[in-house]
Amino acid sequence: MTRKDILISLALTCLWGFNFSAIKLGATQTDPILLTALRFIFAVFPIIFFIPRPPDAVRYLIAYGLTFGLGIWGMMVWSISLGVSAGMAGLLMNMSIIFSLGIGYFLLKETIGLHKIVGAGLAVGGLIASMVLSDGSAPLNALPLTLIAALSWALMAYIVKKSKTKHVFAFSVWGMLFAPFPLITFAYLLNGTQPFLELPSQLNSQVWFSILFQAYPTTLLGYWVWNKMTLKYPLSTMAPFALLTPVFGLIGGVIFYNEDVTPMKLLAYVLILGGLAVSQWQPRKSSTANA
Repeated sequence: MTRKDILISLALTCLWGFNFSAIKLGATQTDPILLTALRFIFAVFPIIFFIPRPPDAVRYLIAYGLTFGLGIWGMMVWSISLGVSAGMAGLLMNMSIIFSLGIGYFLLKETIGLHKIVGAGLAVGGLIASMVLSDGSAPLNALPLTLIAALSWALMAYIVKKSKTKHVFAFSVWGMLFAPFPLITFAYLLNGTQPFLELPSQLNSQVWFSILFQAYPTTLLGYWVWNKMTLKYPLSTMAPFALLTPVFGLIGGVIFYNEDVTPMKLLAYVLILGGLAVSQWQPRKSSTANA
């Protein structure tokens, strides 16, 4: 990678890590599901009027919007509103490696190497460490939501892979069109009309910052830059940068929310990120010259 692209990728992972702090800023003041719906409304409009619809099947766009909107961020933002810290939210998202292994094996018929199994085992160890944290940064009632978000992340990757799209940015924008309605419907099913009636009085400057930060730099700019980099460089080159997102998430939690960094929390980080690194490790193929 060029030095410029390395710096851009580092800045992007920093942006994504700090996004969890921005989410917490809004999720603690308004309904988390409606907050996520507003994120996608602003991410889609008005840019969708300037992006031609990709030729991919509509079922893939709907599935993408449902998993990306309600599955990943609806559940993750909800978990943050229940007390998951900004640092732990970014870390627990990486539990998707376990679900990715299952999807790869059962649905894509991929071969699962020993290093991937070891990586998944380390990640499970990190999850167990998270469950015994005593500082309240990963409450047990919120952990199922983070796991649903992690599962949805793996499903989203499967949907994109099955679609075989060649129009990544357009696919993302048009797929997100199908995110707000399920989120709004889910918010109504959970709490009726109360969140909608309270929303106007809750839209202060901090909540607006949370919404717009998630919609524009994090979603539109962030995924556009990431997709460009993944098209330009091998996945094995880009994968290590993903490891930095929860690290920046933890740094953001410490800076903005004085999040404690306990030994058990560090152990959870080491196990989950170590598991992710091991699962992505690819041994070099040695070549022997003919005499």
